[in-house]
Amino acid sequence: MRILFSLAILTLLVSCTSTPSQAPWSAEKANQWYGAQPWLSGCNFIPSNAINQIEMWSSDTWSPELINTELSWAEELGFNTMRVFLSSVVYANEPEAFKRHIDEFLDICDRYDILPLLVFFDDCWDPESSYGTQRAPRKGIHNSGWVQDPSKARRADTSLTYPELEKYVSDILGTFGRDNRILGWDLYNEPGNSGYGESSLQLVKNVFRWARNAAPSQPLTIGVWTESLPALNAYQLDNSDIISFHDYGTPGHMQQTIDTLKTRGRPLICTEYMARTRGSLFSNVMPLLKENNVAAINWGFVSGKTNTIFAWDTPLPDVDEPELWFHDIFRTDHSPFDPAEIEVIKRCNDAVVLAN
Repeated sequence: MRILFSLAILTLLVSCTSTPSQAPWSAEKANQWYGAQPWLSGCNFIPSNAINQIEMWSSDTWSPELINTELSWAEELGFNTMRVFLSSVVYANEPEAFKRHIDEFLDICDRYDILPLLVFFDDCWDPESSYGTQRAPRKGIHNSGWVQDPSKARRADTSLTYPELEKYVSDILGTFGRDNRILGWDLYNEPGNSGYGESSLQLVKNVFRWARNAAPSQPLTIGVWTESLPALNAYQLDNSDIISFHDYGTPGHMQQTIDTLKTRGRPLICTEYMARTRGSLFSNVMPLLKENNVAAINWGFVSGKTNTIFAWDTPLPDVDEPELWFHDIFRTDHSPFDPAEIEVIKRCNDAVVLAN
């Protein structure tokens, strides 16, 4: 479960400094890069038939036809980016096929003028993972099969795991690090979540170093997401080319977060927002992000095996669909949860709004 920032803590974070092993882009370069982009908006994307990152990318469950269909719906809304999680587990078991799938995914994105932001590591949800058939979703449970990457067991021996992870990051960035079909690299989702705390700082430092050594042309970032991990937050902010963050709060809270992070003088990308039961809505937050020139990437697109229409902390095992969805926009038949939201999204994206 994500913890929202307080303004006081954010102000403290902005004043913190750390010594990077290699320097990030200058603020001038970052702003020049951002100025060359359209206003960026999109979703955290996983196809509706995948319960987690492993199922999305594995050869046995790779579904380019479905991805093509669902990304065509994104184009209709005017979305031009998607945040997409990769998988070190799939890479470890079928590295060449995994890279072919990434290449095919990028071709599909390019077809619809979508530039994805690709994510390497993740501290959220199930601590252990395995290659092969993934379990079925648990009814009414948010992200009941999403997995941490690397898994908890793999963290026990860093002398073994870190060389494997370095090879993974270096190979993917060596292959795609100058690919103009990619927006950028989100190196680590919510480091310190799931009780890891500041112990995740070691991997954060290493993934920044590995990525800098690969010298990609696209920007690097790790998003801040909680007030409770000041050392992690300071390092992430100091070493990111562009500043990314998560905020599932109300518009007032979002504005405070933006105002504070803007003092860094770098472009801002909100890589997670929109939780209807918490008052973070397309209707009140997406226009605010656009007004502030902050890229807007909400959680969830097509309701599927991830079960993210259900809230983090509100399991409903006897319910097929909650009355108010937590995340996501469409059902698998392309019908929207709320047609009024579609109009808001299209207007924000300057897409064509069809009359009823």
